[in-house]
Amino acid sequence: MRTALVTGSAGFIGYHCCKRLLEDGFRVIGVDAMTDYYDVALKQRRHQMLLQNPGFSAIEDEIQADGLLADLFAAETPDIVIHLAAQAGVRYSIENPRSYLDSNIVGTFELLEAARAHPPQHMLLASTSSVFGANTAMPYGETDRADHQMSFYAATKKATEGMAHSYAHLFGLPITMFRFFTVYGPWGRPDMALFKFTKAILNDDPIPVFNHGDMKRDFTYIDDLVQGIRLLIDVVPERPEDGVVDAGDSLSPVAPWRVVNIGNSEAVLLDDFITAIETAIGKPAQRDLLPMQPGDVPATWANAELLKTLTGYAPRTKLQDGVDAFVAWYRDYYQA
Repeated sequence: MRTALVTGSAGFIGYHCCKRLLEDGFRVIGVDAMTDYYDVALKQRRHQMLLQNPGFSAIEDEIQADGLLADLFAAETPDIVIHLAAQAGVRYSIENPRSYLDSNIVGTFELLEAARAHPPQHMLLASTSSVFGANTAMPYGETDRADHQMSFYAATKKATEGMAHSYAHLFGLPITMFRFFTVYGPWGRPDMALFKFTKAILNDDPIPVFNHGDMKRDFTYIDDLVQGIRLLIDVVPERPEDGVVDAGDSLSPVAPWRVVNIGNSEAVLLDDFITAIETAIGKPAQRDLLPMQPGDVPATWANAELLKTLTGYAPRTKLQDGVDAFVAWYRDYYQA
C-alpha cells in the first residue's frame, strides 16, 4: 500500500483526488488549513466524507506553519505527494495579496524543503492556466513562454514552477507540475462562476457577465482532471542523461521536472456556458453585462497533447453533461 500526502485535501480538487486515491487502495494523509476564503462548512463536509474511509487521516493546519510538513514527512515518508493547497482566485489576489505569498510561496517552500530531507517517489504540484497571462497564441502549449502574468495569483503559481524546478535540479526530486484549466463539477468552489450562476438563477438574481460575455474558457470536468492526475502519478519524470528532450515534451533538460496541461482542449464562449446552466436548471438567467475585471484574461484554451502522449488519456466529458451533474449535486446538497 502506497502512502499519498495530499495538501488542500478539503478543497474541491483535493477532495476528489483523495477519494480516487482511496478507491485505488492508497493510504491518504490530507492536510488542509480550512481557511474561510469560502464556506468552511463545505470543506468540513468534504473531509467528513473522506474520514469514513479508514485509509484516510487528516491534519487541519497551514502548510506554511513552521515545521509542520518537515515533521510530517519525517514521520510518514510519503511515496506520492500531490500539492493542491493554495490561496486561489484571481480577483481576491488584488484585495489580499499577502495570503497568496504566505500560502503559495512560503507553503510550497516548506513542502520542497520537507521533500528534500525525505524524498518521495514522485511529487505532483498544481499550477494554473493563469500563468500564460497575456499570451494570445492559442491553444496554450506547455513549451510556450509564460512571462507576463496578469494577476498576483498567477505570478505566485509561476514562481512555484521555478522553485520546484530548482529543487528537482539540485536534489533530484522527480516533480510534475500541472496547469489546470477552469475545473468544474460537483462539490465545486462557491467563488467559481458555475456555483455563483447556479445559485443566482435559482434565486432569480442577475448574474455578472464580465467583458459583456466576450470571454472563453477551457472548462475541465473534475473527473477528467482527477483521471489525468491519477495516470500521471506513475509517469515519473527522469532527467535526460544527454540533455535531449523530445519535441513537444516539457521535460527539463537538466532536471526530473515536467509541466503538463490538463484541460478539455476546447474554448467555450461564456454565453454558451450560461446556456448550458440554463438548460440544466430549466430557467433563463438575468444577465448583468459588465466590463472586464482587473487581472482577468479574455480566453484560455489548452493544448493537452502532452497529457495524451504520456498517458494515452484525453478529457472527454461534454460540457452539458458536466453542468447537469453539478446542478443535480447543488440542488441535492442545498435542497434548492
